Amino acid sequence: MPRRATRLLLTFVMLMAGLAAGTIATAGTAHADGCYTWSRTLSQGASGADVTQLQIRVAGYPGYGGVLALDGSYGPATAAAVKRFQQAYGLSADGVAGPNTFAKLYELQDNDCTPAHFTYAEMNKCNSDWSGGKVSAATAKSNALRTMWKLEALRHALGDKAINLSSGFRSVSCNAAVGGASNSRHMYGYAIDLVGSHSFCTLAKQARSHGFNTILGPGYPDHNDHVHLDHSSSRFWSAPNCGI
Repeated sequence: MPRRATRLLLTFVMLMAGLAAGTIATAGTAHADGCYTWSRTLSQGASGADVTQLQIRVAGYPGYGGVLALDGSYGPATAAAVKRFQQAYGLSADGVAGPNTFAKLYELQDNDCTPAHFTYAEMNKCNSDWSGGKVSAATAKSNALRTMWKLEALRHALGDKAINLSSGFRSVSCNAAVGGASNSRHMYGYAIDLVGSHSFCTLAKQARSHGFNTILGPGYPDHNDHVHLDHSSSRFWSAPNCGI
């Protein structure tokens, strides 16, 4: 059975069991999620690891040209990102992360914390353990998770149609084998190349609103057959054939 179908079935079984026991969900605490469970409503002024976990999942909603800091501090930028996430999924958009917002996030994430439509395997076609890059394996994998949640936002904005990934994490040796640049962001785990499904210009233009500091596409040298995205520390957008 596909993992999403299995997850939905388990959720239904848990719900029925709770109703049979006479339990009613209370705000922010009732849903036991296989990946991460929030235990309180979050709003401006909150801080902590639970805020960071929220920021990871709404990092694809910073607004045009924005990049949301994953700093564990629920400030105006986080509230705005939460509000855009809520608007994107038809929720009451108040910028406060409460039961309805968490319920949608639980629906979107799998037990390994990846978003519904992307996997670690897609992000790493080089090896199985994320080793050999420019950062530790744990950091590379963490960076890839951040990228996947931004891609989930991009995918939703493009009508929930599939986005095809051609290259994600590369070890130093994998990068050399494909002729990658010596300073390629792929070796850090947070770069991704997109192909097919949508026009390259559609991907490049929409990515400007989903937290990617680097966007390279048609018209940029060696990028006419894919769109490269990453979240480096400074912005560099270049896809001249797309008006970027």
